[in-house]
Amino acid sequence: MRATSGESLTRSWFRSACTSAVIAALALPLVAGTAAAKSKTPKNKPDAAVGQSKAIEKMKWGEADGKEVDVYTLINKHGLIAKITNLGATITELDVPDRKGKSGDVVLGWDTLAQYETNPPYLGATIGRVANRIANAKFELDGKTYKLAANNGTNHLHGGLKGWSKLVWEGSSSETPDGPSLKLTLVSKDGDEGYPGTVHATTTYTLTKDDELRIEMEATTDKPTPLNMAHHTYWNLSAEPGDIKDEVLTLYADKYTPGMPPDGKVLAVAGTPFDFTKPKALGKDLMKTGEKPPGFDDNYIINGDPHALRPVARVEDPKSGRVMTIQANQPGAQLYTSNFMDGSTQGRGRKHTQFAAFCIETQKFPNSINVPAWKDDEVLRPSQTYKHVMVLKFSTE
Repeated sequence: MRATSGESLTRSWFRSACTSAVIAALALPLVAGTAAAKSKTPKNKPDAAVGQSKAIEKMKWGEADGKEVDVYTLINKHGLIAKITNLGATITELDVPDRKGKSGDVVLGWDTLAQYETNPPYLGATIGRVANRIANAKFELDGKTYKLAANNGTNHLHGGLKGWSKLVWEGSSSETPDGPSLKLTLVSKDGDEGYPGTVHATTTYTLTKDDELRIEMEATTDKPTPLNMAHHTYWNLSAEPGDIKDEVLTLYADKYTPGMPPDGKVLAVAGTPFDFTKPKALGKDLMKTGEKPPGFDDNYIINGDPHALRPVARVEDPKSGRVMTIQANQPGAQLYTSNFMDGSTQGRGRKHTQFAAFCIETQKFPNSINVPAWKDDEVLRPSQTYKHVMVLKFSTE
């Protein structure tokens, strides 16, 4: 979800996939740092402590805010490859095989560290302290009014001018029984971007042996504060240049919250362009939403217990046969179809054109802090731990 023009296995191929995965892991398309942003090949060797196994590699990319920026490569036993940087706890690449066993990158990304430092469309990033929009860039909590940066017209978007997507996290990788895992840790101090309370946050990525990318976000605070973390990868399951109009989406949501940001109104999707309760090509009603620019940029209320891990969506690319299913334990999910991308930027061999990718961001409802019926769900208090689990499973048909 964005609002500016700057803006996501079988044995027959197992051996070749693993071989290519290892080769790819040792040839990360990175830069040596902002000062050498034109270079795309890191000159240092993988960290020996992290790279004892071929399942995990760590390479230095450069520096940001005086801190080391690294890229970690996770490889599961089927040869799926996830590349993640500690700048913004961001996914930079995810290689997944198609029905013929050919691996391809299914996420949009940038080429250089300098581009990730600005990253106006938030490609692949972890969003915080509060994802999505806060109306009029202010909120009231326990009798006090807090004013935030208005970085999206009159509204506050994705944590402010320098939200968590632009900060350097601390990384620690490990091999787990489920697969290679990377835990990223951040401390957001009291007053950061106008928010109260010091927050300790973690984002953990695990690339499982079952071809899942498991994302676990947690946080604690020493003062009451709004808290709504989200994962912001742009997906294109074809792994090729072009748009996502032919990709078929099922979204397990009978209702949605109209408006950017929503004001508490809830509408049924039945009989509208917003209905994805049955499989439907993303392009079918893309131009019928009435939004400007056209496309989807809307929060859906996911069916079921709002705090239980449950199905959110299923997406299939008919051409490649790739299928991605999503489960999460959040009440809502933002569907965004890259409406504001205009082809003025590109990365990793693909132009960021309108409808080049889609995002499905599991989350609390946008602007919850200003809607009485939703407010309590977004407030984190010192006695509580925020927990957000998102599981993406990949297969082919």
